Amino acid sequence: MSNLSLRQFRSLVAIADTGKIANAANRLRLTGPAVTIQLRQMEDEFGLALFDRTADGMRPTVAGIAAIDAARVVLDRLRQLDDEMKSIAAGGKGALTLGVVSTAKYFAPRMIATFQKRQPGIVVDLVVGNRAEIIDSLRRNTVDIALMGRPPRDVPVRATIFGDHPLVIVAPPDHPLAGRRDIAKEVMAREHFLLRESGSGTRISLEFFFSTVPGMADNPGTEMGSNETIKQAVMAGLGVAFLSAHTIEQELQLRRLVILDVAGMPIRRQWFTVSRADRTPSPAMQAFAEFLAREGAGHLPVIPNTYPLESVDAAAL
Repeated sequence: MSNLSLRQFRSLVAIADTGKIANAANRLRLTGPAVTIQLRQMEDEFGLALFDRTADGMRPTVAGIAAIDAARVVLDRLRQLDDEMKSIAAGGKGALTLGVVSTAKYFAPRMIATFQKRQPGIVVDLVVGNRAEIIDSLRRNTVDIALMGRPPRDVPVRATIFGDHPLVIVAPPDHPLAGRRDIAKEVMAREHFLLRESGSGTRISLEFFFSTVPGMADNPGTEMGSNETIKQAVMAGLGVAFLSAHTIEQELQLRRLVILDVAGMPIRRQWFTVSRADRTPSPAMQAFAEFLAREGAGHLPVIPNTYPLESVDAAAL
């Protein structure tokens, strides 16, 4: 074990991430034989094979998975140490990777812009993905902080609320239900819904809201891959949609979409700052988390008050 090197750890992680020796070599700017040697030295040190060589690429063995996890922890801690030393030496310098669910991409850039005016020495890289992708990034420690709705339950995290997150049903302005007050959910359930993928935060909230309406679960609607596609489809008259109110600020202002006045809506969830509980926050992470706690709510889109103030609290969703 004492003979292991950082170069070997980096090679091990690169092979695990890319699946092939050649791809790992390209990432590390090394030759394929050099990466192969690093892997063989580690396998000799452990006396165990760390990967199965298959036609589809390098597949970690049980021993390999344990070694890869340890290598990620070592490399991540060294990166944190480097970040901490830079911050101590230069004052407020560092970097962090911010992961956001796709719904948050509508306001995350303005948050980053304001934060970097406050902390010009901290570089923020933005990663956008669906809920499953961002949770996986937290699991693999490839993002430092995530912005999302419900924090994951299968990853040890610390989570802090930084703002309200209203969810609403939208339609084109000429929809027959536009302008009606207090629409019953049973009436709303007869409409054709355009939906995000199963497992997304908004989809889970929609299913919970209509769970008491018979037959809704059997024919929920048409799935589409992004909020933008759904909005365009609603504007084209293909159906209605259940969306975060923070994704439709511009469309509401231009009167291309309207919020339907549905009884029990909007559903109010919260936005969370989420990071791994088993990681020591870097100075850059601490600075960004403090910024969100202090100013985050003020950077959320302002939604016109076109629906009643009464709403369903979905904190338990």
